[in-house]
Amino acid sequence: MQVLKTIAALQTFICNAKRQQQTIGFVPTMGALHDGHLTLAKAAREEHDIAIMSVFVNPTQFGPNEDFDAYPRDLARDVALATSVGVDAIFAPSVAEMYPHDGGIRLHAGRQATMLCGASRPGHFDGVLQVVAKLFHLVQPDVAYFGQKDAQQVAIIETMVRDFNFPVVIRSVPIVREDDGLAKSSRNMYLTETERVEAPQLYAALQLAKDVLLNTHHVEKAIDAATAHITTHTTGRIDYIEVLSYPDLAPVDDSTTQVVLALAVYIGKTRLIDNLMINLGGN
Repeated sequence: MQVLKTIAALQTFICNAKRQQQTIGFVPTMGALHDGHLTLAKAAREEHDIAIMSVFVNPTQFGPNEDFDAYPRDLARDVALATSVGVDAIFAPSVAEMYPHDGGIRLHAGRQATMLCGASRPGHFDGVLQVVAKLFHLVQPDVAYFGQKDAQQVAIIETMVRDFNFPVVIRSVPIVREDDGLAKSSRNMYLTETERVEAPQLYAALQLAKDVLLNTHHVEKAIDAATAHITTHTTGRIDYIEVLSYPDLAPVDDSTTQVVLALAVYIGKTRLIDNLMINLGGN
């Protein structure tokens, strides 16, 4: 395992790999690694000669009232976990290393960023695209791995890659869950014991809504079912529950075959997201 903290060190590593014609699988993260991240890393390790992970808490995707300073950071722990699944190198730059200049040029995520999590986090996905574009240029991966839990993020990144002809394949890996169904997330550590007991009801609500949607193809009935379940079984505050076509994130119509059923709910002070991908043909 190599821990690379500068762009120059990363470029040397990448040049050596390319010179040997080695393929590169890349897993971008903000650290605080959990089993979801490690599942992505295992896939990168199994499918490529070199597996690289980035650990960088990206300030440009945090809003003014969000938890950038409080976001958990433990590089030694992350390195140990990444090593355990065979990651070859971690790129762990400082903010100054990643953003030494600001020429004012920005990527704009567009329509897909105005809904779901983007509706309450203006500018968030612009910041995501900024850092992902930089990382893709630096790492030059053959395949980049993302978790399905951030389905909106994956859809937006897929669109950027398609529209700007990035030479990288995006691989979306299914959500890794706890035994009780809760989607694994770095933010789960913020939950109190009581809140942790409530949190799996979000997945139960998604499953209920999925059944309604497959049986009726009626979006509003599915949303109502999920809303009623969360209201009845948790003290959570719903941010959104939506059903949209995937990956374009547009309203569902008669021609839609693939949808994402997504929600965001505050359990206490912790905002949890989850989703299901659904084929309206029932498969």
